[in-house]
Amino acid sequence: MDIFLETERLVLRRFAESDLDLLVELDSDPEVMRHLTGRPTKRERIAQKVLPAILAGYERGLGTFAAHAKPGLEFLGWLELRPDDGRPAQVELGYRLRKSAWGSGYATEGARALVEYAFTRTATTKIHAETMAVNSASRRVMEKVGLRYESTFHEDWKHPLPGAEHGDVRYTLGRAEWYAASQRKNLQDLS
Repeated sequence: MDIFLETERLVLRRFAESDLDLLVELDSDPEVMRHLTGRPTKRERIAQKVLPAILAGYERGLGTFAAHAKPGLEFLGWLELRPDDGRPAQVELGYRLRKSAWGSGYATEGARALVEYAFTRTATTKIHAETMAVNSASRRVMEKVGLRYESTFHEDWKHPLPGAEHGDVRYTLGRAEWYAASQRKNLQDLS
């Protein structure tokens, strides 16, 4: 197992070619895909495009990481820090978890670890995340890890999903903001 990071309850590892079935299973759940594409992703697309892109992403030092719950290492889904094309000091935070893992804090725990990693171990100066405005669960994760609402925007989708009329939202967090919040938390923990 090619471990990238560990938290109290999670192991984040790099994907391997042998993980195709895990990704297919994850993207086969219509509830998981509800705010993304609205439908399951075809196995051929995952095999030919999604998994090769994930594997190629590690060359840039960050990427998409399989999330496993400790102690038994059950596969939960993935979390990612993806470099923003054209802006090397900016990355996008993302996560996709099995429905059985929703509501248990795994996305928040993993996202916090990735945010800390980005700001303490890379040259990242800004992190952003996007979701549909109606995806309140994803928005809560963004807020819990310190990202703040920046804007609402509307895409021109060929096949709009239910709720698309409300647009998508973008949340951001800069290194200086994160550092200041970390220092405040450390001081609170000491008192």
